[in-house]
Amino acid sequence: MSFFAILFALLIEQVRPLGRGNPIHAGLRGWARWASRNFDAGAPHHGWVAWGVATLVPSLVVLGIHWALVLTLGWPLAVLWNAAILYVTLGFRQFSHHFTGIRDALDAGDEARARELLAQWQQVDASELPRSEIVRHVIEFSVLAAHRHVFGVLAWYSVLAAFGLGPAGAVFYRMCEFVARYWRYRSRMQVQPASDALQSAASRAWAAVDWLPARATAMAFAIVGSFEEAIDAWRNYAQRFPNDNDGVVLAATSGAVNVRLGGEALKPVYSPNSSQPFSAGEATAGTASTEGRAAEVAHLRSIVGLVWRTVVLWLVLLALLTLARLLG
Repeated sequence: MSFFAILFALLIEQVRPLGRGNPIHAGLRGWARWASRNFDAGAPHHGWVAWGVATLVPSLVVLGIHWALVLTLGWPLAVLWNAAILYVTLGFRQFSHHFTGIRDALDAGDEARARELLAQWQQVDASELPRSEIVRHVIEFSVLAAHRHVFGVLAWYSVLAAFGLGPAGAVFYRMCEFVARYWRYRSRMQVQPASDALQSAASRAWAAVDWLPARATAMAFAIVGSFEEAIDAWRNYAQRFPNDNDGVVLAATSGAVNVRLGGEALKPVYSPNSSQPFSAGEATAGTASTEGRAAEVAHLRSIVGLVWRTVVLWLVLLALLTLARLLG
């Protein structure tokens, strides 16, 4: 069932991706605000309660609907429900239009436009970036987005679905990532700021939740890329990034496609109208660069190939597991 749900979700998302400002994501933002406003009283245990409400309640609701469909209407409708949840929680098109726009601008030699698009995407100051640094940051942002929007979701969904928990894993993973990012953003904006206890709880929980998916993504990149170089970069450079999980993904990417990543992060520029509450560039702040070639536009095409080969790898593995289950 997992294989078909994922396949349907990816196909639908390619044809009709969720638009910006869609009511589902707006509702999740409202839910996160409600949870922090009603349960965040500043103490450490209040932070964990607010985090639990924000992440576990939606996951349990989705799980309850899944089993209600299984027990009353059968597996076919449950598969459709899984596909619908995956359509909302994963997808390239939720970020790939930024990547495509910047790549097209660089191909056309319009570096000013590329800087503008990069700044709009991540809400950072990109006005002084040289061409190679534009490419480097685009690679880092895109790889982390692919991990959080696609591979991390697939990992949690696949594991929990195998234990009969349906799409709860996909919702739980995305909510953990979202609230950690969103509450930190609102605090920096001084708009109904979350307490330090709540931000700490959300950040610690997200680090634990993303630990295994980050390493699964890094291993998949190594398998479909340059294996020895990816593993070597993972071993030698992952710990140099401030965020351990992001460092594993970025280091493996660096070795897989032979590109130099890491270095000085861009300065975030927060705006009340920002649609990007967190700059992924913070994951590379103050890091030493990995080995490899300086980032070039050709590396952007290599990254696209790396990501799509990883998607195919996931689908093949799930297809084999589904076939084995049907035959067994």
